Parts: sequence; C-alpha cells; structure tokens
Amino acid sequence: MRSQTPRRPRRTRLAVAGLATVVALALAGCSPEVQRGWLPGDSANEITNQTGRITNLWVGSWVAALLVGILTWGLIIWCVAVYRKRKDDDQLPVQLRYHVPLEIMYVILPIIMVGVLFYYTARDMTEIQDTSAEPDLTVQVIGKQWSWDFNYVDDDVYDTGQHAQAVGNTGVLADQPTLYLPVGQRVEFVLDSRDVIHSFWVPAFLYKQDMVPGRTNTFQVVPQVEGEYVGKCAELCGEEHSSMLFNVKVVSAEEYAEHIESLRDAGQEGQLGLEYNRLQDARAAGEGARESAGEEGNS
Repeated sequence: MRSQTPRRPRRTRLAVAGLATVVALALAGCSPEVQRGWLPGDSANEITNQTGRITNLWVGSWVAALLVGILTWGLIIWCVAVYRKRKDDDQLPVQLRYHVPLEIMYVILPIIMVGVLFYYTARDMTEIQDTSAEPDLTVQVIGKQWSWDFNYVDDDVYDTGQHAQAVGNTGVLADQPTLYLPVGQRVEFVLDSRDVIHSFWVPAFLYKQDMVPGRTNTFQVVPQVEGEYVGKCAELCGEEHSSMLFNVKVVSAEEYAEHIESLRDAGQEGQLGLEYNRLQDARAAGEGARESAGEEGNS
C-alpha cells in the first residue's frame, strides 16, 4: 500500500515560516537604524522643527485608513459568511429593500471622515507653510536643468552647481553642490526656476515645494540636528532629471561662517540671477554676479 505524506506538518511549517517573517519585519522596524520605519529621525530627535508634525499627520492618516479598511473588510467577510447561499436554498433573496437609517449612515459617516481629515491637514499645512516669523537667514535656491544654484542672500555670496555630465564627471553625489545650513537657526528658502518646473526636496526634512518659472515660492524651516543629508528634484524636468541632486550639511554656526568665508575667498560674491540657462559656465556666472554686485555698489 502506497504511503502518503501528511499535509498538516507541511501547512504547519508554512505557517511558522510566515509568522517568522512577520516577526522579523516587525523587529527590523524597531531597530535603532530604522527607528520610525521608513521615516527619518525619531520623536526625541526631530531633524527639523516640522518633521514631528508631518510624521504625526502621516501616521494618523494611515491609522484612520487602516481602521476604515478593517471595518470594511470585516463587514464584507461577515456578509459573505452569514448570507451565503445554502445548498437547500433554491429561492432568490429579496432584490429590493430599503433601510433608511443605514443609508443615512452611508452618507453622513464619509462626510465626517473627510471633514476630520481635512481639518487636521489644513491645520498642519497652515503651520508648516507659515512664513510670518522673522528668519535668521535667507537662502535663494535656483533650479535649472539639471543642477542647482544657492544664493546666501544675507552674506551676499553664492554657490553654483553644474550638470554632472556637462562637466565630464560621473555624476556621483560627492560632485554635486552642497547647501550649508546653520543648526538651530530659522532659514527662509526662496525658490525660483530658470527654465521648467522643478521641485526642491530634502527627504529627511519630510517636505518639498515646487519651483515654477515666473513664480517665487517660499517656506521656512529650522534644522535641529547636525548632519549630512541628500536633496533632489522631485518633479520630472527632462531627460537628466535623475541626476539633479545636491547635498545638505547642517553644521554649527562657526562652521557655517567658515564656509561663507571660503566662498568669499573663492571670489563667489554677489548673487546669481535668473538670466542664465543650463549651459552656463561657472566662471561666466561668477563674473556676471560680481558685475551686478559692483553696479549695485556704485549706485
């Protein structure tokens, strides 16, 4: 007689393997390297003054969506189980039936849910986009195909980047321009574009804003943790969009002052305007910025 392998042990092994996978993922989410899942930082060490607010809005929205999903899935499964067709049931169920209280709930409940979500979103977005406070310094960021210019407005110096392929390097992140920010100081970003729509995004800050030609956008942020971060363009802006990167260094006030002096010593004084295009030469851009600074000084 031919023996058959029992199925139960196999199912048990699969169940144990699945449970082990879930546990491993849960433990990975609690590790020190990933303290808030895929969100940067932790609640005791917020990278900016707004990351905690943004994280709470994000997590709260997902929790609400999960609760609604559980309720919806539960009702669907309950209806399938309780009202399924029996073997000895040859009659069709009632095809038309009214239940006014239930229909009212179907209308009122979604309106309340959307209203609550709108309230918290509007409250937090109003706070995040508020620029009424007096900034400690102003940085104008200019997007261009496919790099960035940074004007440190208060210090009247600039830093300029060129598209990696245009200058013959490989486009590694170390070759990209670096934006320096002093820790603990309120920075107002003034965002402009020279050509097409770009988007200024520092993922660790949990915030991005579009840069639209002919329109200036602003926002304020207070970096609270020293460190090195990565920035990028978050709006498809052409064939080399993926290489439109920059670095961000949040440093002490002393190191920030040293960087400003290094730009001044390199002759990068003045401000870069919006008249240059993506083929600009860094040397020509610097000469133009110094000429405009000299004209303002003579006037």
